[in-house]
Amino acid sequence: MNNVKNKNNFLLFFIIFLTSFIFWILFSFYIGDNVKYELLKNDNNSNISNILGKSDLDLTKFWEVYKIIKINNYNSEWINKEKLVDSAIKWLVDWLWDKHSEFFNKKETTDFNNMLSWDFEWIGAVVEKNELWVSIERLIKWSPALKSGIKTWDIIISANWELLKWLWLYEAVDKIKWKAWTNVLLEILRVGEKNILKINVIRDKIKIPSIDTKKYNNWNIWYISINMFWENTSKEFKKALYENMNTKGLIIDLRDNWWGYLQSAVSILSDFIEKDNNLVTTKYKDIFSNISYPSINDWNIYKGKIVVLINENSASASEITAWALKDYKKAILIGVKSYGKGSVQKPFDLSDWSMLKLTVAKWFTPNDNNIDWEWIVPDVFVEFKKEDFIPEEWKEKDFKPYDRQLEVAKEVLNSFITNWAYKLSIDKFLETNEEYKPKLDINDK
Repeated sequence: MNNVKNKNNFLLFFIIFLTSFIFWILFSFYIGDNVKYELLKNDNNSNISNILGKSDLDLTKFWEVYKIIKINNYNSEWINKEKLVDSAIKWLVDWLWDKHSEFFNKKETTDFNNMLSWDFEWIGAVVEKNELWVSIERLIKWSPALKSGIKTWDIIISANWELLKWLWLYEAVDKIKWKAWTNVLLEILRVGEKNILKINVIRDKIKIPSIDTKKYNNWNIWYISINMFWENTSKEFKKALYENMNTKGLIIDLRDNWWGYLQSAVSILSDFIEKDNNLVTTKYKDIFSNISYPSINDWNIYKGKIVVLINENSASASEITAWALKDYKKAILIGVKSYGKGSVQKPFDLSDWSMLKLTVAKWFTPNDNNIDWEWIVPDVFVEFKKEDFIPEEWKEKDFKPYDRQLEVAKEVLNSFITNWAYKLSIDKFLETNEEYKPKLDINDK
């Protein structure tokens, strides 16, 4: 009898315990969710720091809106939480008003890393999003886009008849890029053109040699095009330079060179500027983090005269190179004003393999000029003319446009060699060639 009673008591105790345990779990979930929400509502609560970390950014409104959407929105079950967070971060970064700072989701991060390794296939243009469509910001040298006649600041309305309006930048890029040797038909709006242009571009594997060289024996000058400031660019440049140290003049072509490594630019500049002279300074928010990069040349300096070609696609490392040579009066600059990118971006890898590319510093020239948005105005301003390009009725396969900027560079360099002095050489040339006097629209600043 006692055994039966004990069993009944044990069973009753077990049922009460199990019921209490289940109730405690359910209650904990309910309370926990509401406590978390209440904590997020009250940013003054000391415990919120344990959830979000210490911050001066009050996200109360964000979480309130999300809570309302989650509870009340008819289609809330369709919400893609990952895209929601990514979109919120993109808007946050966009409001920095810095087009060089960007957030990349996981797929975009992979695409960006492929681009850095030059392992990508498309039209070879750097694009940016404007209010409605996509505009061409810069063109890669020897790219399919450049060969097809696309120009900087062209606006792309559609790709293969798919409108780019309202798309995120990388969504628009996905419409433009594809496998090498495939076609993409772009509808283009261009300043000065009344009608929409239709340009067919054959995509390609983007492969760019670091440098190209040529010798003009009748002028006793040497031409070198630096297409990018990459890992091995300075080694290739030095090898070519040392083989031509005795030439009287040098043309350095930095047109359409829009990015690369700072150290590569410093190494190349060191071939022209005496050791320990400052080449560029990187200034950070914390002034104690500022870095000056001096010339590291401990051997031989090129003694010939130099002219440098720049255009609207010359940016970043190429601007550092051009302006340092200008500040030390080592080179005369020829072409049109440069792009104006004097900032440094640092990638921050995030926990889900996405990435934030953020502006952390700015570059300053030896004379303490900030390149960012200031551009470099050439000493001799040379724009291309319509007659420099192939007329429609000409069909010669090997015909090349007349490179007016390069031909003027040869003349200016010859003046530099003859007159020797930097300022005198510029003044002498412009006296008889007034059309090439520097131009700068005051509205550009």
